[in-house]
Amino acid sequence: MNIRHAVEKDLQGIVDIYNDAIEYTTATFDLEKVSIEARKGWFDEHVHRYPLIVAVKGEKIVGYATLSPYNKKEAYSKTVELSVYVDREERGQGIGRALMDEILHLAKENEHRAVISLITKGNEHSISMHKRYGFFLCGELKEVGYKFDQWQDVLLYQLLIK
Repeated sequence: MNIRHAVEKDLQGIVDIYNDAIEYTTATFDLEKVSIEARKGWFDEHVHRYPLIVAVKGEKIVGYATLSPYNKKEAYSKTVELSVYVDREERGQGIGRALMDEILHLAKENEHRAVISLITKGNEHSISMHKRYGFFLCGELKEVGYKFDQWQDVLLYQLLIK
């Protein structure tokens, strides 16, 4: 497996993983599948201080991670939101950890101070992985998303980069 910065030709694999998450998980609160065209603008925003990396096995994209602006107000410029997605068929093989290692390294390299992850309550695998990296629970938002015919709570996890 190789971890590298994403290039535009990776969009199909990224979209496939994301659409699977839309359809089958609460990892995202998007409700409708996205197209490559719809994700092109999102892709273009992930440069320099806000990287988008992919995990690749052979020619297949098996996961990706991003850092995004947490809030566009200037005072938040050193705070980023982290997202990690792994292909359903590839989970449990260390891909998420490898992506976390690299994206957190890039966060430090880009001099970010705080990394925020919003995790839907009940996603114990994601919570456990974040805790392993030193993220701590700093809040819970009750019933902020409605997906799969029920209200979803979101947990806010934070890591301060020293």
